[in-house]
Amino acid sequence: MGGALRVTLRVSRGVMTAVIGCAVFGASASVSVAQEPLQSTTATRIEGRVPAIDGVLDDQAWSAATVISDFTQLVPNEGTQPSMATEVRLLYDDDALYVGARMFHPDPANIRTTLTRRDGDSDAERLVIALDSYHDRRTAYSFGVSAAGVRFDIYHPDDRSTGEVQYDPVWTTRVSVDSQGWMAEMRIPFTQLRFNAADPQVWGMQITRHVPERNEEIQWQLIPRARAQAGYASQFGTLNGIRGIRPTRRIEILPYVAGDLTLESDVDAADPFVEKTRGRVGADLKMGLGPNLTLDLTMNPDFGQVEADPAEVNLTAFETFFPERRPFFIEGNGMLDGRQGYIRLPKWYYSRRVGAPPRGDADGDFVKIPSSTTIASAAKVTGRLASGLSIGALAGFTPRERAKTYDVGLGVTSVVPVEPATTYGAIRLQQQVGSQQSAVGLVLTTTQRSFEGGDPLAAFLTNAAYTAGVDGKLRLKEGMFEVTSFAGVSRVEGDPLAMQALQRSSARYFQRPDQDYVTFDPTLTSMSGYSAGIRADKNAGRWTVWGIGAIARSPGFEINDLGQMRSSDDLEFNADFQFRDTQPGKIFRFWQLGHSTRHAWSYGGVRQSSSFNQTLTVDFHNFWNVRYSTNRAFRGLSDVQTRGGPLMGTPSGWRYELRVRGNPGARISWNTHFTYLTDEFGGWGREIEGGLVFRLAPRWQASVNLAYEKRTDSRQYAATRDDGGASTFGSRYIFSYIDRTELSVPLRLDYSFTPDLTLELWAEPFAASGRFYDFGELLASESYALRTYGTDGTTIATHPDGSYLVTDGATSFTLGNRDFNRLFLRSNLVLRWEWAPGSTLYLIWQQNRSEFDSIGDGVGVGSLGDAITAPGDNFFSIKASYWLGLR
Repeated sequence: MGGALRVTLRVSRGVMTAVIGCAVFGASASVSVAQEPLQSTTATRIEGRVPAIDGVLDDQAWSAATVISDFTQLVPNEGTQPSMATEVRLLYDDDALYVGARMFHPDPANIRTTLTRRDGDSDAERLVIALDSYHDRRTAYSFGVSAAGVRFDIYHPDDRSTGEVQYDPVWTTRVSVDSQGWMAEMRIPFTQLRFNAADPQVWGMQITRHVPERNEEIQWQLIPRARAQAGYASQFGTLNGIRGIRPTRRIEILPYVAGDLTLESDVDAADPFVEKTRGRVGADLKMGLGPNLTLDLTMNPDFGQVEADPAEVNLTAFETFFPERRPFFIEGNGMLDGRQGYIRLPKWYYSRRVGAPPRGDADGDFVKIPSSTTIASAAKVTGRLASGLSIGALAGFTPRERAKTYDVGLGVTSVVPVEPATTYGAIRLQQQVGSQQSAVGLVLTTTQRSFEGGDPLAAFLTNAAYTAGVDGKLRLKEGMFEVTSFAGVSRVEGDPLAMQALQRSSARYFQRPDQDYVTFDPTLTSMSGYSAGIRADKNAGRWTVWGIGAIARSPGFEINDLGQMRSSDDLEFNADFQFRDTQPGKIFRFWQLGHSTRHAWSYGGVRQSSSFNQTLTVDFHNFWNVRYSTNRAFRGLSDVQTRGGPLMGTPSGWRYELRVRGNPGARISWNTHFTYLTDEFGGWGREIEGGLVFRLAPRWQASVNLAYEKRTDSRQYAATRDDGGASTFGSRYIFSYIDRTELSVPLRLDYSFTPDLTLELWAEPFAASGRFYDFGELLASESYALRTYGTDGTTIATHPDGSYLVTDGATSFTLGNRDFNRLFLRSNLVLRWEWAPGSTLYLIWQQNRSEFDSIGDGVGVGSLGDAITAPGDNFFSIKASYWLGLR
C-alpha cells in the first residue's frame, strides 16, 4: 500500500511539474489576450414625454439619445464588422431606464420569431443588455428580448456569463418587425435594480445581439473568446450620464390563492386519510432595506407548479442530490451559495434541505405521511453595499410534522412524529478587495431541531449543527490568473444514538474494522471536523489554460444538516492542462486538447483512486461540435464498498466518451452522446444519449431525448452477515454481478399563444431493471477477488421465489431476491398566463405513475408503453397570484 502511495505521489509530482512548466509557456502568451479597450457611452435624461413602449421608435424622445452603433463581431469571425447594423439608444427619467434598439436585417421575412414562455430557449433572434449597476465589475443584471417579444432576464451573482435564470423582475418590452428589420423598446424600472446612492451613477454595460440563422453574435464591448473564462462583468464597457435618481423602498407584495384536486388510482374504501381536495393561501414580500439590500419574506410558499425530479434507481450508499427548482430559493441563491467562481468549494448551504421530505417513518394499516416538510416562513436578505461587501442571509422555520396511522382492528387513529420543528440559518459575506475583483469571504450556517420528551426522532437526527468557513480569491492580470482557497470547520451535537448513526453513515464509516486512525465512539455527543483547499488557475490565453489544486476533508467533517457532502476522510490532488487555439483556422473554428488527473487518499494513507483523462474538443465552421475523451482509472482500495466493512480492491478500467452536437441555431438541432466502459473484473457498460429540438413553427417547440444504459457492474454490494472468517474480521461481505438496463425518454412540447400565455407539457417515461447473479463474498481485507458461491466448497441453489440458499460447510443462509423492474411516468401539463405585470395564473395537471416487480428482465421500448399505462395518481391544481408594487 505504501509503495503504491509513493508511486502515485511521484506521478502526481511529475504531473504538477509538467503543469507548472506549461503555465510558464501560457504566461508568455498572455500579451496576445490583453483586455480590449473599454467602450463608453452616455444615457440621456428625458425632457418631455416619455416613450410609449410599443416596439416602434417613433417617439420624439429617441431623437435626443446617443446612438450606439459601434458593435464588433464575436462569432463567427471575431474582431470583424457585423454583417448587419445595430443601433441602440438609452434614455432615463426618475423612474426607469429606457432602451430603444433597431436591428437591421436585409431580409426581414427570414427573421426568426419563435415564441416561447419567458426565459425559454429558442432559435429566435434576440438582443440582450447587461447592466453592472453597482459598477463592482463582478455582478450584473441581464435583460433580453427576442424578435418575437419574449422576455428573458438573468442575475449574475459573480463574474460569469451564467447566472440565475429564475430572476424575474417586473419590466416591460415590446417589439415590431418592419421593412428594415426589427425594433425593440424596453422599460426597466430602477426599482428592479440595485445600485449605490451616488450621483452621477456610473454603471458597467454590455449589449449583445444574437442572430441564430447566421450563427452570428455581436457585442458592444468585445470579450474575446481567449478571455471568456477570465470574467464577464469585469470586462464590460461603461454607461455614464445617469443623474438625480435615488433608490426607493422597493416594496413588492405577491399574495396567492391555490386549490388542489387529487385522484388516486388505488383507493381503499376503508382508508380514512383519503383527501381529494384542499385549498391554501400564502404570500411573498420583497422590500428594500436601504439602497443596496433586499428582504424577501415568504409565508406558506407554494411550489405546486414546479416540475418533479427525474426518476432514478439508486443502488449506491449515497444520497442523490437534485437541483433546486423552487423560485423563492433560486432567486438570490448565488449570494448564499457562494460557490460561483470557486473550484470545489464545499456546498455549505443546500437549499433543498429546507422543506425536504420528513425523515421519520410510521407503520399502520393506513398511513398518511406528508410528502414534504411545511415551510411555515422563510426570509432572505441579499445585496451588495457600496463598500463592495456582498451579503446573503437566510432564516427558515419548519414546524413539527406528524404522520397519521390507522389500525383497522382496533379502529384507532394515532399520530406519529416524523420530523421535528427545525430552524435553519445561513449567512454569506464576501468583500471585494482591489480593482481586479479579488475577494475574501465568510460563511456561517446553523441548524437547530426541537425534540419533545422521549422523541424517537432524536435517535437519528442531531440536535444542532454548525459550520463556519472562510475563503479567498486572488485575481491577477484582469482575471487571467486566479488563486482560490478555503478553510472551514463543522460541529454537530446530539443524542449518542444520533451520533452513532453519523459515525456509521456512508460519509465516514468509522466502524471499519481494519483502520486505526479513527475510532467509533458509542458515547459521543458531538463531532467536529475541518476542510481546506487551494487551487491556482490560468483562465485566459489563446493557446493555454490550466489549473492545479488540492483539497482535504477530515474524517469528522459533516455539513449535511444544511449543506451537501458525499464523503469526508479525503485527501485529493487534481490538475489539468488545456492546449487550444481560440482563433478560427482553415479547418476548425476552435480546438482544444485537454489533459487532467485526479488522485485521492484517505487520512490513513490509503490510495482510494487515481485517474488520468484526455479530451479533444473541436468546433467546425458549420458549428458542429465534437468532443472525445478517454479516461484511465487505476486500481484502488475503497473504504465504502463494503458499507462499513474492511477495505476492498477496486478494479482498473477504461472509459471512452464521444459527444457530437449539431448546429444549435438550426430549426432542428440535435446532439448525441456515446459512452463505453470496461474494467478488469468483467464489468462493462454502454450508454447512448441523444436529443432533438424541433422549432418548425413560430408558436410550437418540441424536444425529445433518449437515454439508454446497459451495463454489468462487477461488484454490486448485496448484504453483510456476521458469520464470516478471521480474514474479514468475522463478517461476510457479499457482492454480486448485476446486469442493469435503464431507458428514459423525456419529452417536452410547448405552445405559445403569446409571450405571456403558454401551454407546456413535460413527460418522462422511465424503465429500469436489474438482475443479480454470481454472488460471492470478499476473500480478505484489501482483496480484489471474491469467493464465488458455488465454488471452493460452497453451494448456491435458487428457490422458486428468486431467493438463494447458500451453504458453506455447516453454515447455510438465504439471500433474498434482489432482482427488480421499475416503471415510472412523471408528467406536468401547465398553462401559464401572466395576466398582469408580475401576476400569474397557473392551471396544472400532474401525473405520477409507477409499477414494481422483482423479475429482473431487461427493459426495452415496450416497457415505456407499460409505464404510460401503469397505475398512478392525478393531481390538478389552480393557482393565482397578484403582484403589488409600491415605491
